[in-house]
Amino acid sequence: MATTTKAPPIDWRARAVDVQFDGRALIGGQRVAALSGETFDCISPIDGRVLTKVARGRSADIDAAVVSARQAFVDGRWSGKPPAVRKKVLQRFSELILGAKEELALLETLDMGKPIQYSLAVDVGAAARCIAWYAEAIDKVYDEIAPTASNALALITREPMGVIGAVVPWNYPMIMAAWKLGPALATGNSVVLKPSEKSPLTALRLAELAIQAGLPEGVFNVVPGFGGEAGEALALHMDVDAIGFTGSTRVGRKMLEYAGRSNLKRVYNELGGKSAFVVFDDFKDVARAAKTAAGSLFFNAGESCNAPSRVFVHESVADEFTAIIKSEAPKYAPGDPLGGKAQIGAIVDETQMRTVLGYIEAGRSEGARVLNGGKQVMSETGGYYIEPTVFDGVTNDMRIAREEIFGPVLSVIRFKTEAEVVAMANDSAYGLQASVWSDNINRAHRVARALRAGTVHVNSYDEDDITVPFGGFKQSGNGRDKSLHAFEKYTELKTTWIRIDAE
Repeated sequence: MATTTKAPPIDWRARAVDVQFDGRALIGGQRVAALSGETFDCISPIDGRVLTKVARGRSADIDAAVVSARQAFVDGRWSGKPPAVRKKVLQRFSELILGAKEELALLETLDMGKPIQYSLAVDVGAAARCIAWYAEAIDKVYDEIAPTASNALALITREPMGVIGAVVPWNYPMIMAAWKLGPALATGNSVVLKPSEKSPLTALRLAELAIQAGLPEGVFNVVPGFGGEAGEALALHMDVDAIGFTGSTRVGRKMLEYAGRSNLKRVYNELGGKSAFVVFDDFKDVARAAKTAAGSLFFNAGESCNAPSRVFVHESVADEFTAIIKSEAPKYAPGDPLGGKAQIGAIVDETQMRTVLGYIEAGRSEGARVLNGGKQVMSETGGYYIEPTVFDGVTNDMRIAREEIFGPVLSVIRFKTEAEVVAMANDSAYGLQASVWSDNINRAHRVARALRAGTVHVNSYDEDDITVPFGGFKQSGNGRDKSLHAFEKYTELKTTWIRIDAE
């Protein structure tokens, strides 16, 4: 009887030594240096070392990419293909992503500091599934015929916009790129992607894989660079038809301004969050709620826009809840992202680490109590690591309860009544996600409806599927990634009116 031998664990540290980086832009199907010849250092947050030099794209590079994208769109090399043909190419793209999963996961971890186990198990797979899902969906979506009078035929069709500018953040570089690329490419557009300067490496590799899959040259271009240079140039470009942006609310405002200053391009902003996690006293499994809050907040070192950073707990169960959170937090102590066992890794760079530490100090100075953490750790590595931090005694007017921290910092806010907690939860500039924990089905429905957020979870958090939209209310933006609704962002709605003459 044949026996199977289990493969030895991968020595990611050894593999990291042998990585061959290519930081050049990809424009018109070719890897190219920035036209200025300038580069910037791509620094790993794991140990502070320079991984490689990356092309510093500026306005001229963006213009070259947009010209390439527009030419590809106009000549129909992609936009003119039947949906079934585009589907096959994107399916192949998805397969190639999975085939390169170890390479992509290692690039992601080295670039932005998340544990390799999650880059491998979460990020690569989610990006591939997203591309595959939109590939499969595109030839299943039908247009409409309006119910006009019998002497007219009104066809309602969706057509690709043209050139889409995609600007994505550093916390989930592959996933956020896929959320834009899937629907934009499936519907026949050309794309110019500007990845974050803090994590550009996987975007560049994805573009190579897309071309290998059969995507025509010029359809998908990647220009790395800084937000105030390449990002601004893309958003101001007169020949870009829409911007899909995921990032901070501060920059989202600029995107709207740039659209007004240029060609009134569509802007779809998916922005920040300060999500409320509401635990009522009638929810009996307090431990499950507390463990879910800790896991959802500390995952990815808190660098998630939907992290439940405001945890509202009824005063009668707050002591029990905080005791459990206090015991759970040390389980998320940072570790070596390449070691294979760390639950959380490094903060993306020194600037972000200093920002998070500044918020922790602000919480202390405003009177909140630190139950866990609150300090930088592993400084001897040269990297950027912060302990999981839990505050109690937080009030909803403190900075740590008002502003997006984007780090492993959880705030517990105690409440007395349902009306009070709904008012506090909604008293935020943001409205991305929320959660209600109650064994009373009437209360759960009532509060879920009252909360002003794009997604409200009931007795759970961070549930996710490609079939449901992701986005928020208020200053969390107007963008909706995922689901069939994303097709609406990257297509123009056209009516073709045909008069039918009588004999």
